[in-house]
Amino acid sequence: MDHPVLLSPEIITSLIKPRAADSHKGTYGHALLVAGNKGRMGAAVLCAEACLRAGTGLLTVNVPETERGILQTAVPEAMLVFRDDEQLDLEVFSAAGIGPALGTGNGSLELLHYYLKNFNRPLLLDADALNLLAANKDIWQSVPFNTVITPHPKEFDRLFGGSMSSEERMEKAIRLSAEHPWVIVLKGHQTLIAHNGNAYLNTTGNAGLAKGGSGDILSGMITALLAQGYQPFDAAKIGVYLHGLAADIALNHQSMESMLARDVIAEIGHAFKMVLKKY
Repeated sequence: MDHPVLLSPEIITSLIKPRAADSHKGTYGHALLVAGNKGRMGAAVLCAEACLRAGTGLLTVNVPETERGILQTAVPEAMLVFRDDEQLDLEVFSAAGIGPALGTGNGSLELLHYYLKNFNRPLLLDADALNLLAANKDIWQSVPFNTVITPHPKEFDRLFGGSMSSEERMEKAIRLSAEHPWVIVLKGHQTLIAHNGNAYLNTTGNAGLAKGGSGDILSGMITALLAQGYQPFDAAKIGVYLHGLAADIALNHQSMESMLARDVIAEIGHAFKMVLKKY
């Protein structure tokens, strides 16, 4: 098995598409996030903010109607739809991210299955979407080709079985990426991005990301890139690298102990500027 390629600024710069001067919001896609639940709306807020900062033209967030005020207040740029909306036209969306703080009860499995069967655009699955898949492996065949999955080590082990070490887990992720038609983003100290047996290892980020909310930001960023038309493997590489770079830039103002997910979101723009050499 070949060793993973180390992600570099040059690789990321070569992948990012310049924004045209005559473009408009429709040029950059319409992302859908299915996230949040009662008492757990922070994940949806962070995911939505990161999605917008990573460049999607439009964003709609699917939330419980009882929690609508939180999103409308915290992220006024986002539009909302509600969990029980049966009239939702999925064709208007360019990509979807499903899972952050979704919950694993109260119809969440049926909701996930609905999107797996009916959404035919690029898709990201994270957090509770992965926990639902781990507990209901009979629906794996419904996961579309090129879906991006973003498990942390425990979620990965629930999906694919335990590993004796992080190295063994990474080798397993690379091998499984050749067996399953998905992009696997195995989050960790050095996040691994694997697809079709090929793998990249991230070189940005720090221990300040070892805090709740960091994964929600990454999901929002990758979903935004998918909505803009990036190929899933490229979207994952760009999102992971910029996510870590934003955290590194945040150390200019924070310590690793004090860093919050919101501090990382605030530096996403600086991360883009850095790799585009506009800093």
